[in-house]
Amino acid sequence: MCFLGDGSMRCPNILLTGTPGVGKSTLGKELALRTGLTYISVGDLAKEEELYEGFDEEYECPILDEDRVIDELEGKMCEGGVIVDYHGCDFFPEHWFHIVFVLRADNSLLYDRLESRGYKGKKLQDNIQCEIFQTLYEEAILSYRKEIVHQLPSNTPEDLERNLDQIVQWVEQWTKDNN
Repeated sequence: MCFLGDGSMRCPNILLTGTPGVGKSTLGKELALRTGLTYISVGDLAKEEELYEGFDEEYECPILDEDRVIDELEGKMCEGGVIVDYHGCDFFPEHWFHIVFVLRADNSLLYDRLESRGYKGKKLQDNIQCEIFQTLYEEAILSYRKEIVHQLPSNTPEDLERNLDQIVQWVEQWTKDNN
């Protein structure tokens, strides 16, 4: 695990994961404002640094170069205090995160959100099925210690506020307990 010079990490690292459209970015950006943690969208980072290894014609999107993403994030993760937002989670080193939140949304809401983003056909259907079958929750459970993985509903503005309050409290408690 990565530590500061005194052998401790001052702030926790948080992973926000879930199907595209569940509200990871909205939650992550607001959480960063309220906690002072650094927000990193892996999708944005990949675009900025061109961390791709090709293009998927079927889904009409670039293919993430996971090894280069890991290399790019390693130093920041060692310092602590990072909120990482990405729909996949099984390629991140397990020791990077103190807590993992899998956001979940009702399928009808998610369908509308993805459709408004221009998702269609197989890409739209596969993402809805991913949510129905809890694929990303299962991936998180298999990738991290079960006790650090938590599901959060992400359907309404009230859910967002409740999630923010809960996570801010958790960050405050973690910081108190670890400093």
